[in-house]
Amino acid sequence: MLGEVLIAGFESTSHTFGVGIVSGRGEDVRIIANINDKYVPLKGGIHPREAAQHHVKTAPRILKKAFEKAGISIGDVSGFAVSLGPGLGPCLRVGASLARFLSSYYNKPLIPVNHAVAHVEIGKFLYGFNDPLIIYVSGGNTLIAVQRKKRYRVLGETLDLPLGNLLDTFAREAGLAPPYIVNGKHVVDLCAEKGSNFIPLPYSIKGIDLSFSGLLTAALKLAEKHKGDPDKLGDICLSLRETAFNMLVEVAERALVLTRKKQVLLVGGVAANTYLKEKLSKMAELHNAIYAGTPPEYSGDNGAMIAYTGYLGYIHGLRIDPERAVVRQRWRIDEVDLPWLPD
Repeated sequence: MLGEVLIAGFESTSHTFGVGIVSGRGEDVRIIANINDKYVPLKGGIHPREAAQHHVKTAPRILKKAFEKAGISIGDVSGFAVSLGPGLGPCLRVGASLARFLSSYYNKPLIPVNHAVAHVEIGKFLYGFNDPLIIYVSGGNTLIAVQRKKRYRVLGETLDLPLGNLLDTFAREAGLAPPYIVNGKHVVDLCAEKGSNFIPLPYSIKGIDLSFSGLLTAALKLAEKHKGDPDKLGDICLSLRETAFNMLVEVAERALVLTRKKQVLLVGGVAANTYLKEKLSKMAELHNAIYAGTPPEYSGDNGAMIAYTGYLGYIHGLRIDPERAVVRQRWRIDEVDLPWLPD
């Protein structure tokens, strides 16, 4: 029987700097701290260097707060886990530098974590899923995957824009407000609630792949054409959201029928969206599958998902020399060998 293992995980791939700590004995794992702080740009999208500066300034406070929450000292940990990609280079380097230093200073193992894998693993952990159809949607990713032969295999993905990026870009360009989510609703959802008429927009899927760029262009042209008409903008938001979400549900359903999975798991930042969760839940029910969507605390970027995935790596002997722990901005989920997955 394993003794208690304590893993601290660092997340800094994009707008969030987070520290999570998990305690585990074999398969008995608890999240004992999950402290995060998000960079919010004053205007426009994420500025990588500004986000990295935010992480540097925030790191000491978040680190201290996480260990206080966990009730342990930093020297008590068994190992440090860090997300080395995918993500924004300047942001990734903040977490990587901190993790390399702490690993070397305290002479504790360093466990490399793929950010996308961590989103999946925290969702599986929270709901006890063992072999789900994975729907991963965020500002930087939109894909459908399954696990096979110790890797996650991508069945379909966006060919251009991720779904989260589509919603955020439209919100900014249409002058709605800085993108935000309140009670599971994106600012585009709030706008859509004022709409009542559906406007046909480009609907582009190819097998289990999707394309959102044409949809965004068409919606923005309509928004510009009807600038100053709030009722029409509500219709455009409604049509944009319904078209985008229905595209995702259709490719997810195709994948579900193909794989015959009995579990459907929605992960990533967009997993907090109330409307998307409702659509996917109904789709899964039609096929007698169990649906679950990662709750808001763990759907966005967070330190706990890195710590938990690091724990899985630690107990399966996954380690990396701090000097070799380089960031990989385009580290795909299907490039990672995962010893805890079945053959």
